[in-house]
Order: sequence, then structure tokens, then C-alpha cells
Amino acid sequence: MMKKGLFTLFLFCLIMVPLALAGGSQDAEQADGKVPITYSYWGTPDEGAAVQGVADKFNAGQDRIEVEIMSIPHDTYVTKLNTLATARSLPDCGIMNEAGVLQFAENGLLADVSGMYGSGDSKPLESITFKYEGKPVAYSAANEILVLYYNKDMFDAAGVEYPPVNAENAWTWDEFVDTAKLLTLDADGNNAKSPAFDPMNIVQYGCMVENLTWQLEVWCLSNGSGFYSKDGSSVNINNPAAVEAIQKIADLHLVHNVAPLSAGLTDDGVQRSLIAGTCAMTTNGAWNVGTCLASAREEGLNYGVAVLPYMKKKVTICTGGPNVVFSQSENPEEAMEWVKWYSREENSWALIEAGIWMPVLEKWYTDEDLIRKWIDNPNFPPYEEYKPAVVDYAREYSRSTAWYYVNNTVDFNTLLGSLLGDVWTGAKTAEEAIDDGYTSLVAAFRGDG
Repeated sequence: MMKKGLFTLFLFCLIMVPLALAGGSQDAEQADGKVPITYSYWGTPDEGAAVQGVADKFNAGQDRIEVEIMSIPHDTYVTKLNTLATARSLPDCGIMNEAGVLQFAENGLLADVSGMYGSGDSKPLESITFKYEGKPVAYSAANEILVLYYNKDMFDAAGVEYPPVNAENAWTWDEFVDTAKLLTLDADGNNAKSPAFDPMNIVQYGCMVENLTWQLEVWCLSNGSGFYSKDGSSVNINNPAAVEAIQKIADLHLVHNVAPLSAGLTDDGVQRSLIAGTCAMTTNGAWNVGTCLASAREEGLNYGVAVLPYMKKKVTICTGGPNVVFSQSENPEEAMEWVKWYSREENSWALIEAGIWMPVLEKWYTDEDLIRKWIDNPNFPPYEEYKPAVVDYAREYSRSTAWYYVNNTVDFNTLLGSLLGDVWTGAKTAEEAIDDGYTSLVAAFRGDG
């Protein structure tokens, strides 16, 4: 899941407060002729003011709808929404956490938003569309995929070619491990392929594969399985291909000595590896280009971006905080109109231009002029590198992260992460850990955990 502070920027539509509870909203509508819409948002007062500024621009640009921002503290956001839902006084629309969308949909709280985009519109990418019972219930406000980052200076010093930026030429897993060995150095300068290599005295690791639980899904998919069945109806984590994929991640440290020990508990992998100068390569989300890597580059980090290696299938996964419209809203069409307008790239251009967000509409991945407007700027790695490794990769090889089509992913991921702790240290194999916890994982998937 996106990190707090970044992903709390993502927006979603909630349900309108019923007029009986809206403190005179009906009178306001009659007075100025506008339909009142309430949009809920989490964040600081400054962030709320910024969102209100965008709403003010929308309100001034048409004479049909009046949007009011409802600010709710992040830490109590879901609790507050649940309370409002019970009282049937949800706002019309608002921001939502990715993993909470299908829970609200299952409880009948989300509206079908398939009518938000017409036949002539450029639509959000299919991979960032949340669906319940086959119908769209939310679109992500931004797109993010997983990629490979690397330190160009470390590659140059080792005389190793940079990772492929085109998915067609992506490294196999074995090629990735072999390259990581060439980039893993002990205190005497021996790499991990040298007979003189000392694994007890490593000063530079070749790689770190981010093992936050939700990001591990990409390797299970790449190996021909996944956490769940393709339709999200059953748990597949005990499939031999999924187990093998997780074991391969653990073996980077346990067997090959090319990666540091990582517990998969903290969302700072890029900082601990690439930026700290301890690893030559790391996997993580595209948002890092505009966050920690932006400041690191200013301080001298010479980094590049490439596509992920693959086990059996070339794949990355995507995510992005969604906008939703609640089913209780008395004005869902107006709520969708606001959300559609609010999600336009120009309203979040500062985040897109910085490299924190990726656009959501298909046209930004197919129209060369728009692509150049987006990424041909100094905030990004070179155009000829970033376009194939991120833009084309997202268009052609991206799969939805599980929470787009599976409920209860928070409980499932939390339990799986706990079970895998012994795998990273070598106390258990992936097969042993998953077998031991499989019944509990299925219960978490079903919402019985």
C-alpha cells in the first residue's frame, strides 16, 4: 500500500449528507440554484486548504454544483466514515484507502461509477479501476507501478551493463541474481562470484528486493501464481509457484548473499538500500522518483530506472488511492461530475510533474505529445530511459494489485507478513511458514480472522 503522507494525498468520492441532516443545505440549494456536494478528505489543515482551493475553482467555473470540503483527521478517518454510514449521513464523495474500497462496496455503500466517463472520453486505465461484482466502484486518482532502481556509479565501477529499460529485454530471475553477485563486494573488493569472497564481511550488496507484503505479490504473479485466484474468489498463496517465488526472494540473502536481511516491516526500502549506498539495485514504487530520490539526486546520487526482472512472466503491479461516490448520495451524478473534474491531470499537475504521481487516463500513455509534457523534464531520469521503463511498462505489463478485486487484504497481508518473518531469517522455509498459517490466511481472506 502507498506510504502515509504520499498516499493520503489520493482522493475519493463519498456520500452526500441527507438534506434532513445537512443543516439547511436544501435552503441553500433553493437560494443559489446549485446542488450542494460534500467531499471528505484526510490531511493537515494546510492540505485541506489546498483541496478547498481546487473546489473553489470548480465552484466558480460552473453554476450547477457547489462543493464543500469535509476535513477528517487521517487517524480517525475510517472510524468517522463508519459512524456516518450508520447514521446515513455520509458525505457525497471523498478520498479512500485502496484496501477499504471493496469492504465499503460489499456493505452496499458505494455507487456504480461506470457512467462517469462517456464513450468519447479517455478513460482511466483498466488496471486502476476498482470493481465489485463486475461494476466499477472507484477509479484511482493516480497510478503507481513497481520498478527497479539502480546506482549507475556502482554498475560503472564493476564494469556491468545497466539493467534493461525495455520489458522485451527484461532480465530473467537468474540473470538478475547473477548480476547482483557481480555487484556484491566484500571488504577486500571481491565480488560474490569470486572464490575469495567473504560473505561475513560484505560492504556492498548487489540488490534488495522490497519485501513489504503487498509488493511481494508481483513475484508470485511473475512466477505464474499470485496471492489469490485471478477472479479473487480463492486463496492461492499455497500454490507451489507462489511459495517458490517467496523463497527465491528470501534466498537472495540466505543462499546467494547478494541482499541484506530485511524484515519487510518498514516502508523505507529505497532509503535503506540505494540512498544509503549499501545496495546497487532495489525494487519499489514509481513515486520514489518525486520523493526520496529527488532529494538524493540533488545530493549526488546517480540513479537509473529499469523494468523488473521476471521469473516466468513479465509483470508489474499498480496501485493508487481511489475516489468513490457513496450510494447514499442523493446527487450521485453531480458527485461524479465533481470527482471526474477533480481527477483531471491539471488539478494534480505539481505532483505529476514532480514524479510523485503518474496520470490515470489512457491518453497519457499513448499520446506522444502528452507523454513528453509529462516526463520530458529535469525531475525525471532521461526520457529514453523512463518512457520504456515506466510509461510503456505501465501500459503493457501492469496488473492490478489484489485490493482492486479482493476484500479483506489488510488482514490477509498483516497475517502473511507475520508468518514470513521466520522465512526472511531462515528459521522456516516459505513452504513451512505458509503451510503452518494457511488455515488462518483463508479465514482472514473470508473476513473470519
